[in-house]
Amino acid sequence: MKLTRQVVVKNKLGLHARPATKLVELAQQFDAELSIIDGEKTASAASVMGLLVLASAQGSTLTIVSEGADAEAALDAVQALVEANFNEE
Repeated sequence: MKLTRQVVVKNKLGLHARPATKLVELAQQFDAELSIIDGEKTASAASVMGLLVLASAQGSTLTIVSEGADAEAALDAVQALVEANFNEE
């Protein structure tokens, strides 16, 4: 089952190295394939470099795509992390 959800990046510096690392570490906890889409660009949530290439700034709307046994739990966790500004502020 493939699930999608949209979230808005609210933290000042966007999806830079620290938040990208937190997102990858979080994604690894679930039995799910997670992809992050920003506009025309897509990255695996398993790749810090891939996430950095998205260059998602404050205000960017990200689409999270989750597929696998833990798809919904993974979506919930990623959404909570983004909405908590990656625990940065």
